[in-house]
This record gives sequence, C-alpha cells and structure tokens, in this order.
Amino acid sequence: MISSNISGMTAHQNWMGANAHNIANSNTENFEASRTVISGGPEAFQTPSGGPTDLSKALPEQIVIAGGFSAQVAALKSQDAMLGTLLDMKG
Repeated sequence: MISSNISGMTAHQNWMGANAHNIANSNTENFEASRTVISGGPEAFQTPSGGPTDLSKALPEQIVIAGGFSAQVAALKSQDAMLGTLLDMKG
C-alpha cells in the first residue's frame, strides 16, 4: 500500500512538472503543450496535446494536481501511524 501512495505521489509530481512546463512556455512561438495522462495505474505519461497551452485549463489543473498529491501524502501518513502503532503493540 505504501508503494502505491509513493507511486501516486510520483505520478502527480510528474504531472505538475509537465503542467508547469506548459504554462512557462505558453507564450513561446510554435510550442506544443503536452497532456498528462494517469490511467489505471500510478504512472503518469505525457502525450502531445496538439496545440498551444490552454491557460484556462492548465492553471486550475494545478489545484487538482496539488489536491491529488496531498491525498497521497495523507494516506501515507495514516499508514505510517498505523504501522507505528502495530509495532508498538508488538514490541
């Protein structure tokens, strides 16, 4: 379970990096934004979006990405606390 959360955090980190790259290059001539896909598993991969950065989507998407990352962190903290409690009970 912990590895799933770490993979999810990595996927969201990659998504945020690609999103930030798109935003930073939004005024670059002939720049083609990438689109990040997280499907079925913890991996995130980028595909060409076929056009320039749409800031009306890219900026709010950062809130979604941050929320997903925070959810993974919260789950990881809970798992860590539960594991610590189990070890305390065992010891």
